[in-house]
Amino acid sequence: MKLLSLNLGRPKSVPYTDQPQGVTGIDKRPVDGPVRVAAPGPKGVGASGLTGDAVCDTRHHGGDDQAVYAFAREDLDVWERELGRTLANGNFGENLTTQGLDVSGALIGERWRVGDEAVLEVTCGRIPCRTFQGHLGEHGWVKRFTREGAPGAYLRVIQPGEIRTGDPIEIVHRPGHDITVSLQFRAVTTERELLPRILAAGDALPREERDLARKYVEKYGAPSV
Repeated sequence: MKLLSLNLGRPKSVPYTDQPQGVTGIDKRPVDGPVRVAAPGPKGVGASGLTGDAVCDTRHHGGDDQAVYAFAREDLDVWERELGRTLANGNFGENLTTQGLDVSGALIGERWRVGDEAVLEVTCGRIPCRTFQGHLGEHGWVKRFTREGAPGAYLRVIQPGEIRTGDPIEIVHRPGHDITVSLQFRAVTTERELLPRILAAGDALPREERDLARKYVEKYGAPSV
């Protein structure tokens, strides 16, 4: 398992973003590094966890629980075949293009060591937005990506450090529950009946996710076992 590509974005003016200034950092391009990764601060204040990476819409992106975004090269390859086009590393706006790692199958709260120093923790899946659709230029992309159920993973920074393209990735902790990124993503998008289950991930989930699941349980109750 390794970091196949480390990708950073620069602010770019585009016509398809909801961001008030009309700029986005979704167009990530590979760099060799080293790049420092550290917790950026809470959403709305903090942006990317990677030095030199732009997060322009801090209302919905960035912050401690979405400090880094990872997507598997293997899943990019699947989309290449589906879409009939080349997808370079970073094309999905991911900071980390991984190889040999089942990113969407990772457990919420799973921890990865990247390189010698940095430790990252899986928090949730990426919700597709209008900017993502505009960036790819694929009609109906939000629905299509959601339907696939393999969203890649956001990560928080547990231990800061420098990372580089080619760094090994090691899974250093797996929690005792079975809540994967894919299951959590389906719960908050297409299969709301799964929401009570994701509470098993506890504080590893972002607060917004826990609140959503708790409200569902308050309204509908937890399913009987």
